[in-house]
Amino acid sequence: MRVDRHARLGVRGWLRKAVTVVAAAVLVSSVGGAVAGAAPMGGATDLLVPSSMGPIKVQVQWAARGGSSALYVLDGLRAPSDHSQWTSDTDALRQFAGDNVTLVFPVGGRSSFYTDWYRASSTNRQPVTYKWETFLTKELPAFLAGYGVSRTNNAIVGASMGGNAALTLAAHHRDQFKFAGSFSGFVHPTFPLWNEAMRAAMWDEGNFNVDDMWGPVSDSAWKRNDATEQAELLRGLPLYLWTGNGAPGPLDIPNGVGNTINAMGLEAMALAAAQMFRDRAAALGINARIDFVSGTHTWPYWQQALANARPMILDALGAR
Repeated sequence: MRVDRHARLGVRGWLRKAVTVVAAAVLVSSVGGAVAGAAPMGGATDLLVPSSMGPIKVQVQWAARGGSSALYVLDGLRAPSDHSQWTSDTDALRQFAGDNVTLVFPVGGRSSFYTDWYRASSTNRQPVTYKWETFLTKELPAFLAGYGVSRTNNAIVGASMGGNAALTLAAHHRDQFKFAGSFSGFVHPTFPLWNEAMRAAMWDEGNFNVDDMWGPVSDSAWKRNDATEQAELLRGLPLYLWTGNGAPGPLDIPNGVGNTINAMGLEAMALAAAQMFRDRAAALGINARIDFVSGTHTWPYWQQALANARPMILDALGAR
């Protein structure tokens, strides 16, 4: 009886040890995958990323050879809720298909300026408060780390609304972004009366209230989210700004006359802002590539701007 009892105890002890070892192995594997997992190699997928705003869809094209660097690509003011316009209105996916960098397209955030708002918009019954800076610089990088994407070796670009955001996010998070690009961005929102232009645009796109975003224009949040005012923080960072002169060209024809006229006016505003950023950067001795070319405020030109920026992005990230 004693032998049998010892044998049973030995078996039980062995089973407990085995279960403990297996559980530990699973835990290590799980944690390792979340912290430093191997990056997928090529292909595209849609992710659902937890955030304080609720689950956020993110479209991803993985680095062709499993590299860890990433390019965050921000939408314009009319960002759809189901996809990034970069994936539907440009050839961005094809441009980087053979490159060793992961493309990251956050979905949604129309009229958000990709910033942390003071409160939910009070004029359209917005159910949650926008917290896009928090998402793009904390929640999303932490989630992507589980797929082997670096938290520190990233680039960021954006068009229109996303252009100023790309520069200001890079300015305030230099540990995360190694390159920033703005295409037709409104990069000087504190310039007199620009807040009213933003108010009108945000009201037109979803009845959003600019006062709930950054408060009155005298509030420090406006200056903090103004790329021209924050230019000093961009010193030493590779920068590319592209802005059209508002003159229509062949790329405007498919969009129709009405859209072209609107795009001409918007681009004239973007041009004025880019010129002010250029002058501010020059006064500070900050290097930036700034292209002023023929074109309007529309996607075919931003597709070309991204192609222009691509070599700079790959070099900044060491992703060739």
